[in-house]
Amino acid sequence: MRTLIVYCHPVEQSFSAALYAASRETLAARGHELRCFDLYAEGFQPILTREERIAYLDAPQQIESCVQAHVDALRWAEHLLFVFPIWFYGPPAMLKGWLERVWLPGVAFLPPRRKGLLAEPGLRHIRRLTVITHGGSPWWWLKLIGDPARRLFARGLRALMARDCKTTWLQLHSMNNVRPSDCANFIQRVRSTLAKMQ
Repeated sequence: MRTLIVYCHPVEQSFSAALYAASRETLAARGHELRCFDLYAEGFQPILTREERIAYLDAPQQIESCVQAHVDALRWAEHLLFVFPIWFYGPPAMLKGWLERVWLPGVAFLPPRRKGLLAEPGLRHIRRLTVITHGGSPWWWLKLIGDPARRLFARGLRALMARDCKTTWLQLHSMNNVRPSDCANFIQRVRSTLAKMQ
């Protein structure tokens, strides 16, 4: 399977980094063809500039040319895997900026043709979405407030992919109070889950 991994964390020794390494190793061992983006390491520019915002709908190719390798990888992928921490109930700003500058009209979607319609999906070739994440909140609190990060990825972004796209969400909660054994068990859960993916 052609798998694009998008990783977002600024610290090389972080738990996110360990999850990223485990994901790459496991999928490579299972024969997946991988393309990987470490957004912080490459210094990805997440800010949609004034000029880009003006061009966004009428001339998105102006933005696309600035992020061509990312757009090409998104068009190539059958499986999209995100690894990131949840900060303030959502992905890091760097990853949100990646979505804004790479998931462009004509790439990830076509704008609605008239009022009241939804955007037309542009990522029908993606048939599997996986999110590996962790955050400080307990699971019950996220459930109470509607789990905004999960809604964004597993509903909003997922809607732009294949109709039968399979979604896998792996999250370690209450990160500020977990034990080393909790982290080790979660990494093993990630490995065993990814090892079953074809």
